[in-house]
Amino acid sequence: MKTPVFVLVFLILSTFSSFAGTTRNAPSQPSQQQWQLVWNDEFDGPDGSAPDAAKWSFVVEGNGFGNQELEYYTARPENTHIEKGHLVITARKERFTGADGVTREYTSGRINSQKKFEQQYGRVEARIRIPKGQGIWPAFWMLGNDVGKVGWPQCGEIDIMENVGFEPEKVHGSLHGPGYSGANPLSGAYSLPKGKRLADEFHLFAVEWEPNAIRFYVDDALFETQTPGSVPQKQWVFDHPFYLLLNVAVGGNWPGDPNASTEFPASMLVDYVRVYRKAALSK
Repeated sequence: MKTPVFVLVFLILSTFSSFAGTTRNAPSQPSQQQWQLVWNDEFDGPDGSAPDAAKWSFVVEGNGFGNQELEYYTARPENTHIEKGHLVITARKERFTGADGVTREYTSGRINSQKKFEQQYGRVEARIRIPKGQGIWPAFWMLGNDVGKVGWPQCGEIDIMENVGFEPEKVHGSLHGPGYSGANPLSGAYSLPKGKRLADEFHLFAVEWEPNAIRFYVDDALFETQTPGSVPQKQWVFDHPFYLLLNVAVGGNWPGDPNASTEFPASMLVDYVRVYRKAALSK
């Protein structure tokens, strides 16, 4: 029997679409098609190089950040570098003393876009393969650009993705503000099917942020929506520019300490970070 022409055309187009979808940096499809890309980093620099200094700054500190974290964040390539088209942030078990005299038993990396890229509203996404292990705490998040003036949590914090090692299948999305911060944020969680681990492959983590709503996604599946109505008696502090952060913490009040089962080095791989703005607001 001869195959009808329209069937052949369908099969050819389907095969092409399947092949095209395997491209590593194929743009994701935001849930609302009016988003326009306004800023991105594909991490395509030379292997071993630092992240683009025009887009990112290193945080170099080991003060625990109010969470009793155990790492010292450095600017060394051992902790943060580009490799094969990915940003690699690596937590290591090693004694390290910083220029400030603080000594820690672990090192890691933390970068941010403060004063280099800050935006109010939009879709913010990153394709990430997180590390695994007890006491490991990877995050992709945002802070209000007025943090130096009003402090935290009055500046606001948007946690697009946080994972703690004792929950290998679960990701948290949270908002911190005055009266709902620390251990009591506005928060939701997304879990993979039983037996699956986030660290086994890349996933797309995103928020869509508008004046009266912030929506959280994993692989374009909506799992949480927060609005000013979520905090009717408290201040909504998400109507000003925020900047981006990527880091891997070690230990702390929430994840707990590493133990004998934790494997080091533990690396987070970031394929890309992309920020969109609605077309009507792009001018």
